[in-house]
Amino acid sequence: MDSLGAAYTQFGFNLFQKLNKIKDGNIFFSPAGISAAIGMLVFGAQGATAAQLQKMLSFKKDTESSRIKTEEEKIEKSEEIYHQFQEFLSEIGKSTDGYELRIANRLFGEKTYLFLQKYLDYVEKHYHASLEPVDFVNAADESRKKINSWVESQTKEKVKDLFPDGSLDSFTKLALVNIVYFKGQWDREFKKENTKEEEFWLNKSTSRCVPMMTQSHAYSFAFLEDLQAKLLGIPYKNNDLSMFVLLPNDTDDLEKIIDHITPEKLVEWTSPGHMEVRNVTLHLPRFAVEDGYDLEAVLAAVGPGDAVREPRADSPRSASHSGLQAQKFLHRAFVAVTEGGTETAAGTGVGFALTLAPEYEHFHCNHPFLFFVRHNQSNSILFFGRFSSP
Repeated sequence: MDSLGAAYTQFGFNLFQKLNKIKDGNIFFSPAGISAAIGMLVFGAQGATAAQLQKMLSFKKDTESSRIKTEEEKIEKSEEIYHQFQEFLSEIGKSTDGYELRIANRLFGEKTYLFLQKYLDYVEKHYHASLEPVDFVNAADESRKKINSWVESQTKEKVKDLFPDGSLDSFTKLALVNIVYFKGQWDREFKKENTKEEEFWLNKSTSRCVPMMTQSHAYSFAFLEDLQAKLLGIPYKNNDLSMFVLLPNDTDDLEKIIDHITPEKLVEWTSPGHMEVRNVTLHLPRFAVEDGYDLEAVLAAVGPGDAVREPRADSPRSASHSGLQAQKFLHRAFVAVTEGGTETAAGTGVGFALTLAPEYEHFHCNHPFLFFVRHNQSNSILFFGRFSSP
């Protein structure tokens, strides 16, 4: 998996596996958004911590293994990684009439704190993240509300209260925020008159009624015989992005197949050579999911714990060389899947403190399934979810 998009897909699936073990019900988050937030941490880290963060994001550049000897060579290698990520963000953020995709980053820093200009320049250059001064010392809660208000405005009020009450205080020096917002129209919309109430089975003995959207059309489709599951690609307008749905054949088999999925297999299964166009009768619930996560412990399980908890930074620190330590690593995400298309939004915040067949295949999503929104050219997953509880 050489491309950055595939690397972030790998990171996202690793994170999903950890969340899947600790959380019941629905799951929804943005691997691209969380990756951007961690990427900005990489800027501020050095030595072993920087290498740990890069490894967590599946970067192939490892400063130790490549035996880079000079500081200039280290900077050059880091610049190369950051430039690739900048190109990645620019590619997936291109404007189009088929969908709206917005990725934005911002730093909110204590107005009396002196941040190293080199760090601010790097983050501005590669992440388009400017620094906005706020007063954490005397008005921490007002600053928190200001940050949350910016996140709401960038996500069209879909992500609210990214930083909850009490999460930032007078010791906070820097809040690092990333948002990802996506609203896309299906290439072929579902007709509202075809949406009917149907049972959705949480397991073989429990069901709930859901509005089930229905249409028959040609879709990219694959049988995954080893998993006893089906995979379907639903394109958005212009076909730049698609939603993929992974549906086990049996109601209770989702957890079983998750253990056998790898990021490499996801890329393989969704490749044009593996999927084929079939006539499909699709039944897909109309649903909305909103959730939030404190990711510090989860990310520590995905990668080296100290890298997230203690990114002692060469760049964000002040002239007195006192290091900044991650205080909070929060993420909130929202998705709505309707007859017209999909609307999703996610926000990530890090607070720092000083310290073809003629017949129709049936794809009936009436039991738990996985879904993800993928940018097709880069093969990168922007949003990842599990729908198991209407």
